[in-house]
Amino acid sequence: MDRYELRRLDYSLTEDHKDLQAAYRQFFKTHSDIETVRAAEAGGFDKSLWERLCSMGATTMGLPESVGGDGATLVDLTLVAEEIGRYLAPVPWIDHVVAARLLARLSALAGDDADGIVAGTTLVALDPQQVASSGPRLIPAGAIAGQIVLRDGDDVVQLGYSSPPAKVDNIGKLPMAWVDPAAADNRVVLASDPGALAEYQRALDEWRLLTAAALVGLVEETMTIAAEFAKSRYTLGVPIGTLQGISHPLANIAITVQSGRGLARRAAWFLDNEPEERPELAPSAFVFMAEEAARAATMAVHVQGGLGVSAEAAATAYLVRARGWALACGDPGATAVRIARIVTARETAGV
Repeated sequence: MDRYELRRLDYSLTEDHKDLQAAYRQFFKTHSDIETVRAAEAGGFDKSLWERLCSMGATTMGLPESVGGDGATLVDLTLVAEEIGRYLAPVPWIDHVVAARLLARLSALAGDDADGIVAGTTLVALDPQQVASSGPRLIPAGAIAGQIVLRDGDDVVQLGYSSPPAKVDNIGKLPMAWVDPAAADNRVVLASDPGALAEYQRALDEWRLLTAAALVGLVEETMTIAAEFAKSRYTLGVPIGTLQGISHPLANIAITVQSGRGLARRAAWFLDNEPEERPELAPSAFVFMAEEAARAATMAVHVQGGLGVSAEAAATAYLVRARGWALACGDPGATAVRIARIVTARETAGV
């Protein structure tokens, strides 16, 4: 078996991968503690944290070198996304990077805003809904983005706003806003051909993949919080973590973390190297983590009892995001339908 074929089955991290993840884990641990997360909830965005993150090269890493990026792989990006989820970082990194990568593939990273988008000083957002819609729609980073890329009918368009729309309160504490393409100060049709729509679909898959990776990190930290609590609380003279009603559900969460992480990294590798071979993997990672993250975070809250559901508890902050982040793209069921269509088409073609 040659090295390439082996890599299709082996998604272990290289030393460079480990160093990359360690660097971002330390960054978010230092700059995105729970107090910072809580302080940013009103607007869903911490500008200072975003500027620090951009200075780390987080916005340039995922772009091709031809537009001033660093040419990182999707596996690299999943490692950063995982740390964003672990620390609930209030920054629209996934939306910005995915939208910027789409603009690069459409040869649309040009003009006065190009350098700002690459560097992150000009925020660009994406409409991640799987089902194409027309008229106003909720955009996860719509309240803070200077540019928004979305599908408007058969067109892929880039919208510019001098004043971003007002934030809408939402369960995920995101800078979400209703965006009306007709109200944009500037509207540029990037492309209208089937190839452009295929690139937009790839962007949707990348958004789901990186969101799945973020949910992996979120769930792992939620599990850690619950496990530490279970080791310190006693009943009948023993830690509650020794009880099967506590230890078994926590073990199930650990299985969810490893399963979701493996699926996300496998999906990232195929999307980078063989995108036509297993197109169902990226949406599958998202659907799996969308369901399991909410279940795991709910269990973590239950482990802590009345303390877990208190407004100031960290577990509560993780729970609302475990539910809200997956809903930022609309109904995850629409993504499940896409998976079914992909698999059905492949099975039918093989008959």
